[in-house]
Amino acid sequence: MGPCVRRDDSGFVVTSVDNSNTLQNITGTIVLSGAGKMGGAMLTGWLSRGLDPKRVVVIEPAPAPDISALAAKGVRLNPADAGAADTLVIALKPQTFGGAGAALKAFVGPSTLTVSIMAGTPIASLQAVCGDTVVRAMPNTPAAIGRGITVAVAARNVSAAQRAVADALLRATGSVEWVDDENLMDAVTAVSGSGPAYIFLLAEELARAGVEAGLPPELATRLARETVAGSGELLHRSDLPSATLRQNVTSPGGTTAAALEVLMGLDGMQSLLTRAVAAATRRSKELRRCTAITRAVVRTNAPTGDAARWRMSTSVPSVTQPGSRQALMASPAAISISKIIIGVA
Repeated sequence: MGPCVRRDDSGFVVTSVDNSNTLQNITGTIVLSGAGKMGGAMLTGWLSRGLDPKRVVVIEPAPAPDISALAAKGVRLNPADAGAADTLVIALKPQTFGGAGAALKAFVGPSTLTVSIMAGTPIASLQAVCGDTVVRAMPNTPAAIGRGITVAVAARNVSAAQRAVADALLRATGSVEWVDDENLMDAVTAVSGSGPAYIFLLAEELARAGVEAGLPPELATRLARETVAGSGELLHRSDLPSATLRQNVTSPGGTTAAALEVLMGLDGMQSLLTRAVAAATRRSKELRRCTAITRAVVRTNAPTGDAARWRMSTSVPSVTQPGSRQALMASPAAISISKIIIGVA
């Protein structure tokens, strides 16, 4: 089955990728740069789905014991010379990407596919370091247990075969959706990227409300956590719309109906979530512009050595290098730009 395209209700094109290309069929070397929680979850998913460990190179200066143990299975950990990769997967913290650029270029060849899961790092920034063949992806934290949702967008020159490779790698931590418009990634970040925090807040506030209603704190917390987790699992397994599932719990004139009258009121959840997602979307756009401007300033005022590395890892006027109590100050130009961004100029 080949790739197909569907158009959603808003008119945006969403591309579905043929996922029959399993990890066992992937050839060549895969370099994973960054094996923290998300990168480590991806690596574990790849190996559990049959990817040959000998095809994997992991670049991680401070590997966790479970990552180090994979070397015994054939994973190459921090080799001196890995050479160009067929696929480079970047799972770094976004603020470290600038400083890691020179090192990453060593893994990029003319035909290398780069897949990035760094938040807020647009395709253009990735291409400046890793070449034109780039896929940008936004996972969320449930990916750490294989239940995440990732949205990906590919640069124009990424082939169908390369997109299928990226899909197989990303699908190791959960579901994958593809979009053709990178501008959607800000809203994606606001809904699924930040979304787990909204659900955790729901559990937090439901427990607090239970205590206010007279429940012991431990029992209220247990009830809230299990209710949120169980309801999420029911939603996951059911083909019914979420509205139908809600209605199935709600008896006319009953206790649930009384609560929903409050939650669905004028200033209820619809209004709150609409404003929350809009705020997160707006902030994602601001951070993207901030990152682009600051990187441009840093390149213009490029220092050398350690100062260069630490200046490029932050978008604020100063940063404290680990192991030091003294902050390294950015250039006057960078400080001016930062003042403009945060509105204090």
